[in-house]
Amino acid sequence: MLPRYSVIIPVYNRPQEVQELLESLVAQTYKHFEVILVEDGSTQTCRHVYEQYADQLTIAYYFKPNSGPGPSRNFGFTHARGEYFVVFDSDCLIPAHYFEAVEKFMSHHPVDAWGGPDRGRADFTLLQQAMGFTMASLFTTGGIRGGQASGFQPRSFNMGMHRTVFEKTGGFKFDRLAEDIELSVRIRKSGFHAALIEDAYVYHKRRTSLRQFFEQVSNFGRGRVLVGLAHPGEIKVTHWFPAFFLIGLFSLPFLLLFATLLYKVALALYSIYLLLIFIDGLRSTGSLPVALLSVPAALVQLTGYGFGFLRTILRNG
Repeated sequence: MLPRYSVIIPVYNRPQEVQELLESLVAQTYKHFEVILVEDGSTQTCRHVYEQYADQLTIAYYFKPNSGPGPSRNFGFTHARGEYFVVFDSDCLIPAHYFEAVEKFMSHHPVDAWGGPDRGRADFTLLQQAMGFTMASLFTTGGIRGGQASGFQPRSFNMGMHRTVFEKTGGFKFDRLAEDIELSVRIRKSGFHAALIEDAYVYHKRRTSLRQFFEQVSNFGRGRVLVGLAHPGEIKVTHWFPAFFLIGLFSLPFLLLFATLLYKVALALYSIYLLLIFIDGLRSTGSLPVALLSVPAALVQLTGYGFGFLRTILRNG
């Protein structure tokens, strides 16, 4: 019997993450899926992890030269047997009800492709929880990512599609940097219907330091510009918000020297904005330490995204 879902997981030098992800897949209440691990030229392979779970999951392991997550997922698609392809990032943990939630949604609202939210989890570090909150918050770039139930642009940490979507679109075109957004745009342009399934969320372990987080979100900003170059009209006013935030932040010292009143107004606006993030973080997570850490996390997120966005805009004229 062929599996209904094929789970494709590209991995690069992260055996510990893969072990945690596979452990969460073992716990799924819905079992009609296979797992395809695509080792993307790693020097620290997860073959031993695959062997550990070979008798607990329907799982295949492939090693290929390094080419980036986009081509690695396409490689996995060509070896998939399921009706639907599901993509998870290796730093995600999947709640036990994930596939049941997808099945329930699809039985009432069949769609060609879907995505789900990402969340933090109580056993993540406080900083990881804070970064998880800011990435989903409407006050930061979470508002850019969108949350509408229809017309949703799935992201590769939690993305599903029917086999025919891959066959028509050819899968990922970018090797990395917003490869998931670019594919989501082509899914829409090809006439397929994609939706957000709120209950099909994943727990997403963000980077372990603010410096790593800055590098990650900087790549997100770079990627958005590349998507705009490939698909004119896909950069909206909201995508400029982190860039404006960064420009304004760097303008504060000059305003202090030459326009004191404007400096006071700008400083007040930034203070109110960060206070709103803190309040929303406290409301959403119920944790004072996480809410406090959400402020520097949001600063890193917005400045990192804005930096990558502006740098790529300037380099590409």
